[in-house]
Amino acid sequence: MTAHHFLQFPFFQNQGTKTKTAEFLMHGQSYLVILYCLLLLASCTSKESEEAPLTYDIIPKPTSLVEIPGFFVVDQDVEIIVSDESLKPVANQLKEKFAARGLELEIVDAVGKNKAIIFEVDAQVAHEEGYHLTVTPTEITIRSSKPAGAFYAFQTLRQLSPKEIEENGKMAAGQWKIPAVEIKDAPRFSYRGMHLDVARHFFPVEAVKEYIDQLAYHKMNRFHWHLTEDQGWRLEILNHPKLTEVGAFRKETLIGHANDRPKKFDGKRYGGFYTQEEAREIVRYATERYITVIPEIEMPGHSTAALAAYPELACTDGPFEVITEWGVFEDVYCPKPYTFQFLEDVLAEVMAIFPSEYIHIGGDECPKTRWKESEFCQELIKKEGLKDEHGLQSYFIKRIESFLNAHGRNIIGWDEILEGGLAPNATVMSWRGVQGGIEAARQGHDVIMTPTSHCYFDYYQADHPEEPLAIGGFLPLSKVYSYEPVPKELNAAEAKHILGAQGNVWTEYIPTREHLFYMALPRMSAMAEVNWTPANQKDYDDFTERLTTHIERLNAMNIQPANHIFDVKMKITSGNGDGVQVMFSKENKAGTILFSVDGKPITKNSSEFSTPILLSGSTHLTAQAFDGKNLVGRGVDQQFNWHKAAGKTITFKEQPAERYSAGGTGAVINGVRGNTVRYGDAEWLGFEGKHAEAIIDFGEADTFKKVTLHFFKGEAQWIYLPKNVSVYTSDDKEVYTQVGASAEIKGDQKVITVPIELNSAKGRYMKVLVQRFGLIPDGKQGAGHEAWLFIDEIIVE
Repeated sequence: MTAHHFLQFPFFQNQGTKTKTAEFLMHGQSYLVILYCLLLLASCTSKESEEAPLTYDIIPKPTSLVEIPGFFVVDQDVEIIVSDESLKPVANQLKEKFAARGLELEIVDAVGKNKAIIFEVDAQVAHEEGYHLTVTPTEITIRSSKPAGAFYAFQTLRQLSPKEIEENGKMAAGQWKIPAVEIKDAPRFSYRGMHLDVARHFFPVEAVKEYIDQLAYHKMNRFHWHLTEDQGWRLEILNHPKLTEVGAFRKETLIGHANDRPKKFDGKRYGGFYTQEEAREIVRYATERYITVIPEIEMPGHSTAALAAYPELACTDGPFEVITEWGVFEDVYCPKPYTFQFLEDVLAEVMAIFPSEYIHIGGDECPKTRWKESEFCQELIKKEGLKDEHGLQSYFIKRIESFLNAHGRNIIGWDEILEGGLAPNATVMSWRGVQGGIEAARQGHDVIMTPTSHCYFDYYQADHPEEPLAIGGFLPLSKVYSYEPVPKELNAAEAKHILGAQGNVWTEYIPTREHLFYMALPRMSAMAEVNWTPANQKDYDDFTERLTTHIERLNAMNIQPANHIFDVKMKITSGNGDGVQVMFSKENKAGTILFSVDGKPITKNSSEFSTPILLSGSTHLTAQAFDGKNLVGRGVDQQFNWHKAAGKTITFKEQPAERYSAGGTGAVINGVRGNTVRYGDAEWLGFEGKHAEAIIDFGEADTFKKVTLHFFKGEAQWIYLPKNVSVYTSDDKEVYTQVGASAEIKGDQKVITVPIELNSAKGRYMKVLVQRFGLIPDGKQGAGHEAWLFIDEIIVE
């Protein structure tokens, strides 16, 4: 088609062009739009072109985006046209967004001005949450088959606009320019969720709304609201008022970490709850943003706050009080008739507030001690023909499911509900890894993937001493982004049961709104892209480039996310016999990294890092990013302390867990101690259900005086000290002689140091055998599971 024919097309007539434009673009003739825009741009001044904010930094990344030259200017010459009544709520939100920035636009039924934003229903947009968005210099057209798609197009339009759209106050005249583009977009998964625990720490209604706003901005559609816990009951239940009168408040709160000894408390009464009207307001607010609120009422464990209010729900007489610290506690609901009647009363009121298809009933971390001790429970196990207490938990869950199913609802539970037999219609949230999700999908159950390894945003997100206190673990942005929700073990039919993924924010160590958003973002941004963008279109480098602009937009909303993309990261490679190699990197590729090997602070005149640094002795390294003008981000300040094993070759009989081996097996002989507060950095190796047995090759025979090992103790995170350590040497790697051993390893500190005298033992090879603890005992968090073993630097003298 020639330009002459193109200009004669009725698409370009002045009257009634808006609707015809949309109809024409439906047929995919995007190249016509491009040519049209090029012709229009001929009338633009070069200055306008230079000033146009051509920013396409959208998160989550759209399925298809074609950049078009030019831009659409939002001003008083723009009107909003809505072709279908169902789209007016979204159009009104767009209008309100403009009005908040000082620009009043009219919603009309027909064309009256030269420029328009058009909302149209288009049945050819197959996905009910999908949309087509076209921006030209004269027109913005949003097409969707359902209102949700139009809403997501609106979120994209916000991200195409100048960041000032998110601020308060009027925008300057002519400042509001939106780059021309054609986008066709739809989500990969139907369930795109974020969780918020308001039971450990309570967040007021306005903060919850802000959290929901971020879900909407990131095109997420499920808000999992964790409302009850040992430490607080947060939802008003009219038939049982003591749940909030008593259960919503604790006398004080733990200071520091649950692993700290001695434990300290603040002595201050703490609590709060949502009235039913406030909960309904949250539901209404979320619904307007096409988000379903899924309430969680925890059972049968994590229920001490309810027991404090109504002790008759327990297997013992109590007394009980709302828990003041973090962890898992023995007292749980007793599965007697009164308990089920109570829970049905509660759930009836919950269902009246929350229209969600799903009601989350928890089901996780339920100790069985009280059930084992209860004569009633043991008789019930016999009466119902159950195998054991796990079968009793299954009986409990199935009975609750039956009640909810009878009222047209389905349950979601954490993957422990698989134990003893899965309830018939249950959906499983797989959190203790992916195996629970695989098992449930193979049984034909729907699954939401939320493993701790990639989805727990209460974990540390940066390995830096300035990071605020967190529960533990290490989950950087890059690892969240790398997550693939569909396990490779599933076939195509089974994979259809994976509904999507969810990020979780547990708030034991998150007491404020500011801390909440620091922990949630930008990891929520990465999770949004995991759920929305096709797997083959994800690109982390591209994501971090877009994230720079995205964070500026969040700042404009008065949200201060963790911004670590300019932080310098250090990767240490050791254990191959060739010394210790150090690499520096940062997630944002702009600028350079400057470093020093003498421990001096970095200046603009420091050396530029380009190739790996090879160490063969004690050294103090510092490094920081430089953007060409200023030092930016957080830097590295690391002392390396040399010892005989540093940089030698090491092999382990059993490999550490993948999620706790970031530094490789050589992390235990690289001259760097692990963090003494947290166990999730690259210097700690974690073993689950395995002994740690390592052989160090010194290259030639040597004499050894002492070996010193370090172990992390965090029983709240299922991390236990080993039973003992033994050390052996060999000349030929075949015959080993024991040369030292530890006594029984004890201690209350987080990090326990174990020195072992070797009395000038000789050999080329040294074997270090660390005996794991074994099963976690009853009465402890994680009872019945294999304890984790965490080992740090093996220092050889």
